[in-house]
Amino acid sequence: MTLQLTPTEIETAQQLLHDYAPAQEVWEYLSAANGNLDECFDRLIEAKNPRETYGEPKKSLWQSTLKVLRQELCGDEGFRGKVKEYSKNPGSTPLLTGLIVSLVGVAGLPIDPAIATVIALYIIKVGLNIFCDYTDSGEQS
Repeated sequence: MTLQLTPTEIETAQQLLHDYAPAQEVWEYLSAANGNLDECFDRLIEAKNPRETYGEPKKSLWQSTLKVLRQELCGDEGFRGKVKEYSKNPGSTPLLTGLIVSLVGVAGLPIDPAIATVIALYIIKVGLNIFCDYTDSGEQS
């Protein structure tokens, strides 16, 4: 599922995160990808980790990242609470920044703050419940 942010959604996120330095580099990639979050993620990953670092991907790095994050986020009541708080007040800069920071620190996974910003925008756009259902491979843990 390809997910695209509208120009209004991008502008709103830029306004909310104007003081959050790690998010600033996201806007260039999001603009180049015409709001497509999957493509933005790929471009950002490539910029931070050139292909010679990890080789040609055998499968989508974006889909793999979402799958791993699903395992960490969907059962985490603390993260779920942060998403609910933001959903109730989508104009809150501290709540959005807190959501991104929470992603950076989730289960000790080494997620770059700019990449966490893209992932947070994705989760906000689609909703956590849909994210969890969509990324569920049907495997029982």
